[in-house]
Amino acid sequence: MVALDIRVGDVVQLRKAHPCGSDLWKVVRTGADIGALCSGCGRRVMLDRGRFQRRVKAVVQRGPAPTPDEGS
Repeated sequence: MVALDIRVGDVVQLRKAHPCGSDLWKVVRTGADIGALCSGCGRRVMLDRGRFQRRVKAVVQRGPAPTPDEGS
């Protein structure tokens, strides 16, 4: 599987819609787990990276590019 470049602030479309009807999610946390916020109802979920990458259909909007000093 090819790793997706997921960053905080990305808006992604998932393959299945959330029960509220929205299929767009905003990434709020990255790491071993990905935190995402539903754009329809505001529900926050955590998915492990592999499961999240399998469920992503498209990256709708990219978040801000990371700066070189982030992560240190």
